Amino acid sequence: LSSNFLSRSWSKLDYSDGYYAFILQECIYSYPDLSDLVFLESYSFNKTVQLQFNSTVGKFVAFTEKDMQHAKAWNEDPNIMQLMKVNMELCKHYIQLWLKTLVKLSLVKWDQDNHSTILMCSAYDFYPEQIKVSWLRDGKPMTSDMTSTLEMADGDWYYQIHTHLEYTPKSGETISCMVEHASLIKPLIYDWDPSLPEPERNKIAIGAAGLVLGIIITTAGLFYYKKKSALMGMRAIPIDHSVLM
Repeated sequence: LSSNFLSRSWSKLDYSDGYYAFILQECIYSYPDLSDLVFLESYSFNKTVQLQFNSTVGKFVAFTEKDMQHAKAWNEDPNIMQLMKVNMELCKHYIQLWLKTLVKLSLVKWDQDNHSTILMCSAYDFYPEQIKVSWLRDGKPMTSDMTSTLEMADGDWYYQIHTHLEYTPKSGETISCMVEHASLIKPLIYDWDPSLPEPERNKIAIGAAGLVLGIIITTAGLFYYKKKSALMGMRAIPIDHSVLM
């Protein structure tokens, strides 16, 4: 089973002294229930990794001999260790935003006189915003029929999109809505079946088995390294939390 991950990087350049500080947060997992999730938070200076928190061992690990004392001090600081737990939980939360996409395929209009039909394919509660919804006829992209798309933000991190297709039905053909999103391990294809009763036509297909390939999470740390400062001068500053002193 392959591993998947989400990550965020955060960097700062000290323009006065020319020093470059960098933090990388990663969540690596294989199962949708996140039971094997590993959280890593790496601190680098001038492109060299110096310290890393690893949730597997539950502590900071030094990558150079001179940083061992700094790792020891951070491991003994309850505030910093609590921050790592908070960052890991936030990481899980934002992964779960990805692992759910709801799709609904419905009939909007049927014009018997003109032999035309309008279908609507809607995707709800997806994150992040980037998504592709397209129409297929017998498994091939439809390019000659009229389509329109409306995308909206729900105001709670989630988005929804509605795509209309106006076409002339043909006997024996299969019309499908295909949704492509980062939360899906493969495109979700939902076939339109005009023979089904209305309740069945409007049923919701849940694509909840998606595995995340990558996502920017919204929590990060930031540290500042002065020319004459020791590594202990670095402080992780989460976006939604107070500065550790």
